[in-house]
Amino acid sequence: MPPSPATPATQDSESASEDRPALTRIRSLPSWLLNRASARGRRLVADALAQDGMRMPHHAVLSAVADLGPVAQAELGRTTGFDPKDMVGILNELQAQELITREPDPADRRKNAITLTEAGRRRLAHLAELGDEANEALLAALTPVERELFLALLTRIVEGEQ
Repeated sequence: MPPSPATPATQDSESASEDRPALTRIRSLPSWLLNRASARGRRLVADALAQDGMRMPHHAVLSAVADLGPVAQAELGRTTGFDPKDMVGILNELQAQELITREPDPADRRKNAITLTEAGRRRLAHLAELGDEANEALLAALTPVERELFLALLTRIVEGEQ
C-alpha cells in the first residue's frame, strides 16, 4: 500500500519548520544563554513568591529593610533602584500588611525611617524558604560541584561590570 499523501496542513508545517532558521548562532551566545537562564530564574522565584501572595519588588524591599533598617525611605529607594513613586506604592502595600513601619526618623524628622515589623521578619523568613526552593529548581540540573563553580563564575561576570 503506498504511503498516504500529506495533507496540506502537514505540508505547510513541515515546510515552515524547514524554512525557519535553527538560530544555532544566537543560541550559543553567552549573553543569550544568560538572558534565558535569568528569565527562567525570575519566573521560578516570582511563581514561588506568588504562593505567599508576594511580588518580587515587595520581597526586594523587605529584604533591603531587613539588611539596612531602620533606613530612610529615600535611601531605600536609591539602594534598591526603585523609582520614588513606585517605592511609595510598595511601602504603602507593605505597611497595609503590617510588614513594615514608616515613622519620622528621630535623627531628621523630615525623613521617614522604614523598619521591619516582627510579622515582616516572619514573612521574610518564609519567603526566603520559597526563594531557596525556586533556586534549587533552577540549578537542579547541576551537581553540587558544578553549582559552586557556576556561582563563582557568575559572580566574576557580575563583578566585572563594576
